[in-house]
Amino acid sequence: MTLNDIPLISFFQRVLDPLVIMGTLYFASLFYHEPFTGYSLVLMILAFFISSSVYQYVDPYRTWRSGRMLAYARDTVVGWGITVVVLLFIGSASGLSYHYDDTVVLTWFMLTPVVLLTSHLAMRRASLGSGRDSEVRSVVIVGVNDVGLKFANVCRRHPNLFMNVVGFFDDREADRFPSNMQDPVLGKMADIAAHVRAHGTKMIFISQPISAQPRIRKLLDELQDTTASVYFLPDIYVFDLMQARFDNVGGMPVIAICESPFTGINSMVKRASDIVLALAIQVLLLPLMLLIALAVKLSSPGPVIFRQRRYGLYGEEIIVYKFRSMTVTDDGPVVVQAKQNDTRVTRVGAFLRRSSLDELPQFINVLQGRMSIVGPRPHAVAHNEQYRKLIKGYMLRHKVKPGITGWAQVNGMRGETETLDKMEARIHYDLDYLRKWSLWLDIWIILKTVQVVLKRENAH
Repeated sequence: MTLNDIPLISFFQRVLDPLVIMGTLYFASLFYHEPFTGYSLVLMILAFFISSSVYQYVDPYRTWRSGRMLAYARDTVVGWGITVVVLLFIGSASGLSYHYDDTVVLTWFMLTPVVLLTSHLAMRRASLGSGRDSEVRSVVIVGVNDVGLKFANVCRRHPNLFMNVVGFFDDREADRFPSNMQDPVLGKMADIAAHVRAHGTKMIFISQPISAQPRIRKLLDELQDTTASVYFLPDIYVFDLMQARFDNVGGMPVIAICESPFTGINSMVKRASDIVLALAIQVLLLPLMLLIALAVKLSSPGPVIFRQRRYGLYGEEIIVYKFRSMTVTDDGPVVVQAKQNDTRVTRVGAFLRRSSLDELPQFINVLQGRMSIVGPRPHAVAHNEQYRKLIKGYMLRHKVKPGITGWAQVNGMRGETETLDKMEARIHYDLDYLRKWSLWLDIWIILKTVQVVLKRENAH
């Protein structure tokens, strides 16, 4: 999708989607010869307001605008699924469910996402024209640079964008162009207006630095004599991007350059998986945890649970729980990391640390919402304050909740980080996790963690 689709998306959100959701219920009632009563109208209104809120949170149109139609279909179906769950809960709690025919409601639940997707695709096709030639928009790109080349590759990889890159315009000499260019250079910037008029080019994407403003202004003046749509490609790739995306605030377009991966539906998926897994593990391991608590209490004086201040989400301090494994409970401005053969580690504690059983109380932190099962490992506050001054991007790891295990830990960065190089390597993996996050990556890390723990690598 391109910017031309924004009015169409607004039409979907405000007009088409409510009509589909309410109309599908009405026709399902007619099909099964069920009367359309006042209770049916109540269900329509509830579905409209609930789905509007859910879809605003899930935002399937974000993937629609980027041309990722499978992801858009997924988000649409998931959003409707959440709406259905909420409606079922309200119906059960209020007793309204007894006023509806089960067959009608089930048909409505199953048919609505299909009709939503079909109507969206039909309206999109109609808005672009009936023939294939009118669907595919010709595109020229101003500027042979990383951004312009990336955009051309996107157009090739996503044919559902219906955008055909004809070529580039650039004022530089040919010997400065990449040798692996797949599209031709059609001329200089001064040639663009004439080319657009001669070939009826539909879209122009300008990929130029801010320093080229005078040339851009001159080009825009010349293009006023054409009917081409003109867009700017912001040069955000000069930054170290982390979950970059386009958004709007109160109708004003903004570009997210450094963002948490857990927004929208991703946040819901992450939290739901944390709760389900943490509850299951706590129930299964409760007898073992009681035995560990007893062993810690009998083996050495001191509390069973070691509480230490760590940085959590957005760098806010949280209290993290562990089974005490040492004779000391350091939590001050200076915290000495545990080393191999550390005399402060108790006999029971040594076993707990090797087997990572000392981390089990952190599943309570997960249920509290302070931690996640997978994420960057939380460091002591003293270590955070030390390394944030030494390692670029260190604090970005706190854009997500800390985890019991993480991408760094399954890549050999488990245990003591006695040198700056080792800590830098750990931070590299932590930030890489933020860039690459997916539910499947979390599952893979959990499975890999079990393997690492059984091998007892780098634990002391």
